[in-house]
Amino acid sequence: MTRLATLFVSVLCLATAVPAVHADPTPVTLKKGDRIVFLGDSITAGGNSGKGYIQVIRGHLADKKKDLGIECIGAGISGNKVPDLQKRVDKQVIDRKPTIVVIYIGINDVWHGEKNPKNGTSPEAFEAGLKEVIGKCTKAGAQVVLCTPSVIGELPGGANNLDGKLDDYANISRKVAKELNLNLCDLRKAFVDHVQANNTQKKTSGILTTDRVHLNEAGNRLVAQTILKSLGE
Repeated sequence: MTRLATLFVSVLCLATAVPAVHADPTPVTLKKGDRIVFLGDSITAGGNSGKGYIQVIRGHLADKKKDLGIECIGAGISGNKVPDLQKRVDKQVIDRKPTIVVIYIGINDVWHGEKNPKNGTSPEAFEAGLKEVIGKCTKAGAQVVLCTPSVIGELPGGANNLDGKLDDYANISRKVAKELNLNLCDLRKAFVDHVQANNTQKKTSGILTTDRVHLNEAGNRLVAQTILKSLGE
């Protein structure tokens, strides 16, 4: 082997041995005139009224950031999975000219496939779909906060039927956030930690949800508080 060939092989080996270095995501700093679109499923649809998490965030911003005039826009539709977000991101998100997009998705991608995998979303489609939606948002100039899916059942210690699969999909969201340098809002961790500490009676629901999935008042508050931290509050 010539010296040039040896040098080339050495450089190639070094390049493949050293992992890519990702810079930390730019923190989200709320500013005057921000338009925050909350993109998701029925949890987000419900969060846009009553004591829902978007309403809690609105109230906080109206109290603490009144001078900024921040607008919160709900874009949640019941039953949505990542492929549904891909179909409507242009009209229901990009056309609203957001400066920040909070994506809270993944529950139905797992839950709907419980009895028939064809009704869920494959891990590959979930990851690719997230990247497409995020790419459109960032290309439009919006900062993205990506949330991990929360819970399907509130038994502590990983005792719910879909905990393992839901953890896998939460890990995909974490991976995508790291690869794309996004701000991650780890709702999965927040919910699991809260249930572990507070569900001493091992209830399947009633701590943060009404039915293992959809949020009660305490669940909405926890989501709001966790997202607000990702927004620098």
